[in-house]
Amino acid sequence: MSQNREKVLERIRLGLVYTETEAAFQAPQRRTEEIFEYNHTPPSDPDRRRALLEAIVGSVGERTVLLPPFHAGFGSNVHLGDDFFGNVNLTFVDDVDIRIGHGVMIAPSVTLTTTGHPVHPARRADFGRFSEPIVIEDKVWIGSNAVVLPGVRIGYGSVIGAGSVVSRDVPPMTVAVGTPCRVLREITEEDLKTRQDFGED
Repeated sequence: MSQNREKVLERIRLGLVYTETEAAFQAPQRRTEEIFEYNHTPPSDPDRRRALLEAIVGSVGERTVLLPPFHAGFGSNVHLGDDFFGNVNLTFVDDVDIRIGHGVMIAPSVTLTTTGHPVHPARRADFGRFSEPIVIEDKVWIGSNAVVLPGVRIGYGSVIGAGSVVSRDVPPMTVAVGTPCRVLREITEEDLKTRQDFGED
């Protein structure tokens, strides 16, 4: 790896602005053809889908469901845990790592974006941008049309309400909603009693 590439990778790691031209050496890590094929593989061929998913993402656990279509800038920077469920139109803007734990459920049309752009237009020349990794811990549920922004960590067991824009970390075992997303309440033992069948204690 050239010294220039190392410098660019270090800037990316630090969350500093970099350009499309500077990051062009990363292009071979994109899995656009495989993603296209995955999204056009029939439901009757789950083995082919699984093989393609393993070729696309950086790592994938067992019993993983990712319903097509999904979209990713790279694909190779996405890491999925066991028992993951991703519904239709999930978008990964994965210029850097998106790490998703075990037992995570994501509803339709959610966007996970590790990349943003500077406010001043002069700094957006050549698609100037910055990237920070996203971490979603085990047992998280993210509602429809939510957007998770660069650098966010969502803690164990938390629920993100539909339509939320998550711009800051969410602590474990909380319900967080809104734009911007804020913690509404903690998840407690009382939540075990909701929507039970008639006659249950």
